Amino acid sequence: MIEDLVRRAAAEGDDAIEELCVIADSDPQRLTPHLGLLLDLDVLWPAKLYRAADTDVTRRIIEQIDGGRTPDRLNHLLVILAHSTHPLAESAIRRWSTEPPAGADKLYVGALSYAREGGWTIGPDGNRRDLCGGTAYRWVMRETPRRANGSTCPWCASPMWTAADLDTTEPATGAAIAHTGWSGRLVIETCHFCACYGTLYSRVTPAGAATWWTGNTRPSYLPSAAEPEDPPTLLPALGAALPSPYQASAWDRGGSTLGGRPDWIQDAEHADCPGCGQLMDYVGLIGGADLDDFGEGAYYLHLHAPCGFVAVNYQQS
Repeated sequence: MIEDLVRRAAAEGDDAIEELCVIADSDPQRLTPHLGLLLDLDVLWPAKLYRAADTDVTRRIIEQIDGGRTPDRLNHLLVILAHSTHPLAESAIRRWSTEPPAGADKLYVGALSYAREGGWTIGPDGNRRDLCGGTAYRWVMRETPRRANGSTCPWCASPMWTAADLDTTEPATGAAIAHTGWSGRLVIETCHFCACYGTLYSRVTPAGAATWWTGNTRPSYLPSAAEPEDPPTLLPALGAALPSPYQASAWDRGGSTLGGRPDWIQDAEHADCPGCGQLMDYVGLIGGADLDDFGEGAYYLHLHAPCGFVAVNYQQS
């Protein structure tokens, strides 16, 4: 069945690609025996199909890049290796960060920046740091009364939106964000309107305090005459555990997720911590389809526990 999907995908079969993506999200190891054929047939996108690439496929991709035989495909091949969990992929990306391969001069970013697409980076200690967790839970939206006399956005005067209210003493929540190192209550508050125009930061404490960061920079393209807008009256509550960390969806109703891996609509956009400049850890995704019948796009929530910052950014097609 999967081999047939692979061959159909190579023949410009969009439906087959979608079916392979479902497998890559739910059980990527099922694709492992078929990735050699996928590579032979030059199906290099979406890169997430190669999440569970084995030693043979990983080595073949590295050899292609080192041999300089496919510089026009370098971007796709680097994204594939970024998604791979194989140690050979990480080692090669590290090497190319100081010894760029043929074709790297045509790229917009260095090789190590591609790691973000796979949800990891290299920390200050030189070790790999995963930005995402391996455990995910469905977020179910619950109607929540708006707080009276709550704070408002300094830019547009809209009431601030509580995008998440988490407590790590709840075992499932603690497991979902264990990779962040956070302990205690975590309230992520933002402006649902202005976050659509740029990354918004807040300071947070383990006691549940959340305060707008005064260093937020208002984008020049943010509408200046916009009327205040009421935020969603929905707050995500923990739902069922997901069998795979890759099953968030930025598109579909029911796709909002705590923990696991983000479903980026565009390129990966892990926020930079304004305190130290390191990449922040991914916390969860709230899809527009779960907020409104006509909702689109998705909000992405981030945390850097050592500096006490959270961030919210937004993507749409």
